[in-house]
Amino acid sequence: MIVYEFKVKGKQKQYCAIDEAIRTSQFIQNKCLRYWMDNKNIGRYDLNKYCAVLAVEFPFASELNSMARQSAAERSWSAIARFYDNCKRKVKGKKGFPTFKKNCRSVEYKSTGWKLSETRKAITFSDKKGIGTLKLKGTYDLNYYDIKQIKRVRLVRRADGYYAQFAIDIEIKVESQPTLQIVGIDLGLKYFIADNKGNVESSPQFYRKSEKQLNRANRQKSQKFSPERRKAKLPQSNNYHKARNRYARKHLKVSRQRKEYCKKLAYSVIQSHDLVAYEDLNVKGLVRNRHLAKSISDAGWYTFRQWLEYFAHKYGKVTVAVPPHNTSQNCSNCGEKVKKSLSNRTHVCPHCGYTEDRDINAAINILRLGLSTVGHTGTYATGDLPSWAIGASLLSNGESMNVESPYL
Repeated sequence: MIVYEFKVKGKQKQYCAIDEAIRTSQFIQNKCLRYWMDNKNIGRYDLNKYCAVLAVEFPFASELNSMARQSAAERSWSAIARFYDNCKRKVKGKKGFPTFKKNCRSVEYKSTGWKLSETRKAITFSDKKGIGTLKLKGTYDLNYYDIKQIKRVRLVRRADGYYAQFAIDIEIKVESQPTLQIVGIDLGLKYFIADNKGNVESSPQFYRKSEKQLNRANRQKSQKFSPERRKAKLPQSNNYHKARNRYARKHLKVSRQRKEYCKKLAYSVIQSHDLVAYEDLNVKGLVRNRHLAKSISDAGWYTFRQWLEYFAHKYGKVTVAVPPHNTSQNCSNCGEKVKKSLSNRTHVCPHCGYTEDRDINAAINILRLGLSTVGHTGTYATGDLPSWAIGASLLSNGESMNVESPYL
């Protein structure tokens, strides 16, 4: 399943209707979560049935399409099922107990409640929220696919406008010629990736380069904030909301730059090799380091890994996730352990005299471990199966993990 994304164009009252639909979806999601908390032995189908009860009790909930209400309930159950799964697997630390949503940015329709135009350049929503007909602006052509292949339609609100996402059920595998090449990849901060052949890709540091502009926009937003209005429970001024939107758009630009960079680089790596071995990094644990958290988050290792696994599945290549323990410390020439601090960027082995860049030495070790089947194939960054293998997943902020670029 893949996701095609279009920007939607409409009138201001239609955008207000989309916002109302998103708020209603958030309301149903939170109500279902509260229903699960207050009752024992509640399952997925119980939450779906509870949507009908909410539609009778609240008139504004009945205005939303019935399948859109079920989608909101499924989001609640997804968080509940994840919590149950973490408890069963005895995950260390917090198990991720479901929480109420305060700022949802999307509403999801299934097979009803919407209809594409004959040219498939516009979409009409037929529920009672009053969204109406929206124009679709994008480079994709939906005429290649049957309507029955479109399993989900989502309306997503972002800082720069509103978007429509189409989750299409198609076979994503593409036949490709073998390259007879293998590679080991080390992820780092000095170099974004370094392989066993000595090739390196510098880290673009999109956030660091835009940090001055982001801080300036944040200060301008803070200067327009009125504590008196907040105490009086009055809405903030229009100038504040304009400054807040400018600040959000700058962050959105940095996020898109990072995502496109990771996507292009992962595509290039997969197209050039038949087997890719890489580090199975615990990014969530690494960002707890307060000295390196900003640099690690700016690098986008997790995004790169997701796209690497996606393109490997699409083009029939093999990816191997290797445990990163001692890959930087062990000598790739003789195997002896050479302790070094993070600031020491050159590997110098006192046992055999081998000298190499620290990241390249680690990449050689990663490839060796991958070929010796110490790594684990078929395990993905999001679980036992990637999101695009079992259905398209949508994050709480409206970002989908497998929206392809037109040129890939």
